[in-house]
Amino acid sequence: MCSDFLLETDRLILRSWKDEDIDAFAGLCADPVVMRYFPETLSREKAKRLISMGQECFDEYGVFYAPVELKETGEFIGFVGLDVHSEAALLPFAPCVDIGWRLKQSAWGKGYASEAARAWIRFGFETKCFNEIVSFTPLVNVPSQKVMERIGMRRDPEGDFVHSYFEPDHDLALHCLYRISRKELS
Repeated sequence: MCSDFLLETDRLILRSWKDEDIDAFAGLCADPVVMRYFPETLSREKAKRLISMGQECFDEYGVFYAPVELKETGEFIGFVGLDVHSEAALLPFAPCVDIGWRLKQSAWGKGYASEAARAWIRFGFETKCFNEIVSFTPLVNVPSQKVMERIGMRRDPEGDFVHSYFEPDHDLALHCLYRISRKELS
């Protein structure tokens, strides 16, 4: 698992994955309400594979979807982080750096996703020197779009696309694209 990674905000710690995170993460990924904008809930094995994919991204690019815990209690509440996509077959705007999040229901509506995402955006631009960070979600996922707007991203309607994970007529197929550039953060 990723080692020696740490970002802190006023209320949160974004850190490397630990073995003891697996059960909480698998529970999060099995929650049908949390996963309602994804193709499916994930089994424990698929959740572990997602963590492994994060390790691969960290090894190659120095970024990943990092566990988020509350500073005050140490409670695991989900992940927020950056991912690097190199294949245009899955995303028509690739190669790109994507910011994403997934938090458990009890953490919703408290500003945690925005707080952690802002830390990752700073890290991506200031430490990794990325020029642009994107985010995408099904058009019907208004809560995530609100987070994207709160963290300073702007919608790129010309970048909307039908995600290859879904059949074209699926309710979640049409995705909207948001962007932020390093210049915009300055």
